[in-house]
Amino acid sequence: MNLENIRIVLVNTSHPGNIGGVARAMKNMGLTRLYLVEPRQYPDERATWRATSATDVLDNAVITSTLEEAIGDCQFVVGTSARSRRIPWPLLDPRACAGRMAEVSDREQVAVLFGREDRGLTNDELKVCNLHLNIPTSEEYSSLNLAMAVQIVCYELRMLLDAEKLPATEDDQWDTPFATRENMERFYTHLEETLVDIGFLDPAAPRQLMARLRRLYSRVRLDEMELNILRGMLTETQKFLPRDEAGKVIDPQAK
Repeated sequence: MNLENIRIVLVNTSHPGNIGGVARAMKNMGLTRLYLVEPRQYPDERATWRATSATDVLDNAVITSTLEEAIGDCQFVVGTSARSRRIPWPLLDPRACAGRMAEVSDREQVAVLFGREDRGLTNDELKVCNLHLNIPTSEEYSSLNLAMAVQIVCYELRMLLDAEKLPATEDDQWDTPFATRENMERFYTHLEETLVDIGFLDPAAPRQLMARLRRLYSRVRLDEMELNILRGMLTETQKFLPRDEAGKVIDPQAK
């Protein structure tokens, strides 16, 4: 995928702050090419303020008076649409659509069109698109801010670009090896001894305590460093227990 071949096109945006918000959303995800079709108020300091550290995206934005100028050199055009149309059009969600854009962006110019804040893209504007994109939302409140909508689309593109760098599981990048079964058994023995010593566990009526603790620690998956910390805590706890002259821990339950 080549993000340099993907442009974000805002059509007739009414509020300059939204333009700045879009620039920031784009830069967060590594997209830099912004086209503005007949913005109602731009340039404007509110756009610069909302862009924060993405003013370079604004500075390089291309302003056109017509949609044709903004997408004339594009081979693949995606139009965002919040509602169904009388004539069905190829329609995908952001994730699947990002996949299609990624496929063609290495060899083609791609444009993603976002319409006006109050009514989106017109039917005529959507007709020039190869594909329509719809962002699923709650039926109770389906309105998305323009910058939020752009962020969602750009995020899906970023996820595809970084797919090979992302961890496949939650512990792919763990810094310490996970505890071996042998060491875990040593820990459980140490834990049981300590619980008996402090009177928390009655060997005569264990009530499945150790089984439940085994289940707890198995679910957590301790690494070797964490295991050593817990073993150290148990050892220090045992040092404070009262002992008889032979060094044996005095049973706290004994009368």
